[in-house]
Amino acid sequence: MNIAAIIPARYSSQRLPAKPLADILGKPMIQRVYERVTLSEMVSTIIVATDDERIQRVVEGFDGNVMMTPTSLLTGSDRVAYVAAKIGADIIVNIQGDEPLINPSVIDNTVNLLLTSEDAQVSTAAKRITEKDDLSNPTVVKVVLGEKNRALYFSRSPIPYLRDTINNNEWIKEHAYYKHFGIYVYRRNALLQFSSLKISTAEDAEKLEQLRFLANGYNIVVHVTTHDSIPVDTAEDLEKVRKLFSKL
Repeated sequence: MNIAAIIPARYSSQRLPAKPLADILGKPMIQRVYERVTLSEMVSTIIVATDDERIQRVVEGFDGNVMMTPTSLLTGSDRVAYVAAKIGADIIVNIQGDEPLINPSVIDNTVNLLLTSEDAQVSTAAKRITEKDDLSNPTVVKVVLGEKNRALYFSRSPIPYLRDTINNNEWIKEHAYYKHFGIYVYRRNALLQFSSLKISTAEDAEKLEQLRFLANGYNIVVHVTTHDSIPVDTAEDLEKVRKLFSKL
């Protein structure tokens, strides 16, 4: 089975411009992500999907595979779908270009989860939240799990709301909250259908494209891991990641 990892990367970012090219101990972030993916045992092909020639040149500079995508594409998943339509992969792994600490075993376990979940079209990964600040941080996306770790909803808000626990600093002691990671594994047909699906009101409000799948009845199954990852969304996140890389 051909399993391809596609890393969407765009130059513009509201909070951190030129994010994929941000330096992390001598290497651009996009290269750090790419190198983590090469350690996966399941992935056979890696491609960066970008609409910016500056990112293209950097990826080619470290001998990575890159494909240019139209600037009109609205989301990372749209960019991944555009590339997937041009290659022959059965399973496509979308690893966000701002996840330089993604653990290769998380990639492999998330792929395996989809392969063994016949009724799911997408899989992703999450970790139980242990820091109360993460619960209230809107850049940390939360996922609510149902039976067999099916995703019920993704949100930037701390959900569910614990009505009977007034002090929200105590919420993570009373209930299991999960932080969502920037990785998705799709069956080919589900991904190619993505761009034709209508953007839901929830997706538009939260600015979370995975809600489009849920709104259209697709099953998303979640691999719960103990490995952590820090998606880089702000300058503060970038500093945290640099410090962690200095200890590797």
